[in-house]
Amino acid sequence: MARDPVDSTKAAMELAIAMTRLRGRLRQESQQEAQQWSMHHLAVLRRVFDLGTTTAGALAVSEHVRPQSMTDTVAALRAGGLLAAAADPADGRRTLLTVTPAGVALLDSVVTSREEWLAGAIAANLTPTEQRTLVRATELLTRLAEAGEPGRA
Repeated sequence: MARDPVDSTKAAMELAIAMTRLRGRLRQESQQEAQQWSMHHLAVLRRVFDLGTTTAGALAVSEHVRPQSMTDTVAALRAGGLLAAAADPADGRRTLLTVTPAGVALLDSVVTSREEWLAGAIAANLTPTEQRTLVRATELLTRLAEAGEPGRA
């Protein structure tokens, strides 16, 4: 039995809508102190945390945004006391970014509140089979997000 071809344009549109709605719900479920920050700000803060130390240029590449947009994002996170900047000892022209203790605390609160809500929603609304499908879909979404990145297949 032949399988019906998937309309990739329709699938892309429906996926984008679902992701936008889920992002909005996750934002709604976050702690009050996190709600002043956009998903992009929090994603950049998390990326710096995961990397330990990085530059705005490297962040722009990894987050798929223009360098000027990343400069604005980094400036806002620094002004909010969530990122610290220091000259690179190997190249004084570069600025190295790290997450401050306040940034770590914010990430911890966001992760806790959002993950608790999402884990509860998954457990309450999806069957075990659907949960396994979601795990697989997450792997596929990650692969799509990384498509075309340097060093990726």
